Amino acid sequence: MSNSDGIGRNRSPRRLVRRATAGGFVAILLCASYPGFAQSASEYQVKAAYLYNFAKLATWPEQALGNPSAPLWIGVVAGDDEFVDILTKTVDGKSAGIHPINVKRVATDDDLSSCRLVFVRASAGRKRTQAVIAAEASAGGLLVGEDDDFLQQGGMINLLFQNGKIRFALNRDALDQAGIRLSPDLLQLAKAEEGSRKTKPRGARQLRESAEPAYPELARRMKLQGTVHLEVDVRRDGSVKAVRVLGGHPLLAEALSQAVMGWKYEPAPDETVEKVNYTFSE
Repeated sequence: MSNSDGIGRNRSPRRLVRRATAGGFVAILLCASYPGFAQSASEYQVKAAYLYNFAKLATWPEQALGNPSAPLWIGVVAGDDEFVDILTKTVDGKSAGIHPINVKRVATDDDLSSCRLVFVRASAGRKRTQAVIAAEASAGGLLVGEDDDFLQQGGMINLLFQNGKIRFALNRDALDQAGIRLSPDLLQLAKAEEGSRKTKPRGARQLRESAEPAYPELARRMKLQGTVHLEVDVRRDGSVKAVRVLGGHPLLAEALSQAVMGWKYEPAPDETVEKVNYTFSE
């Protein structure tokens, strides 16, 4: 186990249509940042627009969608009926490629298994969220959430309401493991969103106390290895305020995050954001 800190001119009609679709998605997201848009569209409407566009701009493994003309179901776990109604109206008559988009509330395991995109509302709670993530990890579904810890638990896309705006972040490792690809436009926008949140001063503060993370027994049995990348908010007194997972397998990331929350850095005049990279290996 090792440890290291710090980290042609002619275009086909199909491509033109894809670029136009992605461009429209970017426009929606940019509009969502302006007060005028917030006054005319509710938080639910903006999140419904995100989900619709995630469905359009994601590419699943061929076997995940089954019949070429089968519906692409968006499942909603927990939350209220108002959001389900708004999402249903948003996708009414729309499709992702040749797949018509439908919406259902997830109440049973059968409901979950038929969904290719699952939106886990914050009210689902940690235990149910983890169960949904575990079930969809093998089913190949695109997992979207709205809880601060969603990506750390193994989710793929997280919608967060920050400073009057709805933003999103990605767990690229989880997407890769599911074989789900997002459009380059969406990935570029996610990169811009991640950069826009990095406003705190950065530095290479020295560690005073750092306990080694425990190698999860399940990860050991699965022979999981690899590097976890974290972003760590450090208070002025050197204690760790928060941890964000930038990359790595969820099992390994959880183990490292728990350890890092107990680390102590040297005091500094201001809060800083530090990078931690840790490689789990036999």
